[in-house]
Amino acid sequence: MSTPRRALVIVDVQQQYFSGLLEIQYPPHEQSLPRIVASIDTATEAGLPIAVIQHTAGRGAPVFSPGTPEFDVHPDIESRRTDAWKSVVKRYGSVYAHTDLADWLRENDVDTVTLVGYMTNNCILGSAVEAESLGFTTEVLSDATGAVNLANDAGFADAKTVHTTLLTLLNSNWASVGTTAAWTAAVDAQQALKGSDLGSSAATGAAHHAASASTADPLPAA
Repeated sequence: MSTPRRALVIVDVQQQYFSGLLEIQYPPHEQSLPRIVASIDTATEAGLPIAVIQHTAGRGAPVFSPGTPEFDVHPDIESRRTDAWKSVVKRYGSVYAHTDLADWLRENDVDTVTLVGYMTNNCILGSAVEAESLGFTTEVLSDATGAVNLANDAGFADAKTVHTTLLTLLNSNWASVGTTAAWTAAVDAQQALKGSDLGSSAATGAAHHAASASTADPLPAA
């Protein structure tokens, strides 16, 4: 297996996600932000290209409005920014949609994109899925991303369920999912981050379900 040619893409680590309605709930941002910072330090030390993404909903919008404090990148990220970083402002969930990020990645001979940031249930998911058609391998750092509680006419899912379910989904097909520590070890070893595939995930899921069913309380006799 060839050595991955990585770039770190920091997705929407903006003040909007640190308080209020969209505050990241799981893992709590108090835990995920230090892992994001650690990934930046690893990427910097390894000489990896780094891109920082900001989402805009347009000036005057109730969220992600340029010119407001909530639009700004978190200071812990901003303080590490250098002129070498690629800066992208996007309007859609995917970091690739109507941006020049894919062109920049190809210009830097990148074939593997490592995603950190927010939210698992929106921009991380959308970016990982679109990357497949663009020819990029995706890595997602499970403890350097985060989700919010969701409820609508389709149902309710707490942030932990949202986060873990979507990362399980991504790891079955669209991305290799691992912790920041595991990714750092893979970067140091110049190896790919270990992932899964749909067949293996389905087989393991079936076995897990069967084992759970066998230990469940039997139904009472009629």
